[in-house]
Amino acid sequence: MAGRRALGRRFGWLWAAYAVSSYGTGLGFGALPLLAVLVLHCGPAQVAALAATGRAVGALVALPLGPWVEFRRKRPVMVAMDLIRFVALLSVAAAFALGRLGFAQLLLVSVVTAAADIAFKAASGAYLKALLPPADLLVANSRFESTTWTSTTIGPPLGGAAIGLFGPVTTVVADAVSYLLSALGLRAIGGTEPFPERTGAARLRAGDLLTGWRHILGHATLRPLFLNSIVVNGLIMASQPLLAVLLLGRLGFPPWQYGLAFAAPCVGGLLGSRLAHPLSARCGRDRVLRASGVLRACWPLGLAFVRPGVPGLVVIIVVQLGVVTSCGVFNPLLATSRLDHTAPDRVARTLTAWSISSSAAIAAVTALWGLLAAATGPRAAIAAAGVLLLATPLLLPRREKASRNERTDSGVHEVVDPV
Repeated sequence: MAGRRALGRRFGWLWAAYAVSSYGTGLGFGALPLLAVLVLHCGPAQVAALAATGRAVGALVALPLGPWVEFRRKRPVMVAMDLIRFVALLSVAAAFALGRLGFAQLLLVSVVTAAADIAFKAASGAYLKALLPPADLLVANSRFESTTWTSTTIGPPLGGAAIGLFGPVTTVVADAVSYLLSALGLRAIGGTEPFPERTGAARLRAGDLLTGWRHILGHATLRPLFLNSIVVNGLIMASQPLLAVLLLGRLGFPPWQYGLAFAAPCVGGLLGSRLAHPLSARCGRDRVLRASGVLRACWPLGLAFVRPGVPGLVVIIVVQLGVVTSCGVFNPLLATSRLDHTAPDRVARTLTAWSISSSAAIAAVTALWGLLAAATGPRAAIAAAGVLLLATPLLLPRREKASRNERTDSGVHEVVDPV
């Protein structure tokens, strides 16, 4: 019944904007690596460098954005980040049409979109927390999480089919347009958003850049969750460009099968996001958080055993189903704990610090795994990541102390993307 609660017109526009952007992202799943492989004929080291450089430099560019977003109205920031991503992706389509697309442009677009993603996430989390009362936030984010997994289920196979019919740049255009529509939806929310009062010095200081990390690393619950999150995300994401090379190149999977292999299992993510709240109510948030954190680390090793044809496709789908179902349960609980233990005047800085650290970790591990794949082959590098993931549950907190929001049974959550 809580999932059917009316949250108002302004939330409806916010949800619509999120949905159209999410579906665009689903259609454009892996668009830049696909262009690198299919158009520029890049090898595993270059594809890994594309993913790593975009995240690393994007995180560096986003470093001062946390304090800047904290003391700005959040909706205009979100609109601006959508428009920046729209222009960046549209430039790829224009360069392709003119026959001028190169690897350097893909790197630049990857950097710009990565920095804009970090700023958007920081602003959206703070905006949602201010828009709705605490009791409604978990309901709202269950809808966002469900939308994410639904779009990830539907988008990639449609994107793969569109690439086969209309060419490799089609999904880039669709993703770009989705950001434009998202910006229009955010503008339609209307209403007035108060200008945040700045605490402390009137100007940005060097210490403001570290506020989010000081809060995370000084907190007994957030610190282990942070360490677990960046290690797991780094190892999982490092395998994605290598899988693209292995499946699309060496094993000869067509693009539509590649999209299907990662889209169909996202039904499990939808199921997991629906189960997160009732499982927590029945078994306790700490126990479900730890259990889902353990389970999501157990599956990826299976990707090292993929073979050509239908058997290989089945292996990918089964492994991904296990991963995304576990993540579908874990992600909302992680975001709930993160906001539950963060004061309103430092939400944007905390989320920015978290995103920057995650992006930097993913970039570093992806670059390292690209070199490993160049030396040993994609399959061996994927296997190494799977083995290391088995040790990551040791980083999870043993027990999370109940916060004031948890004791009063009010959920706090954030607009999040899938891991």
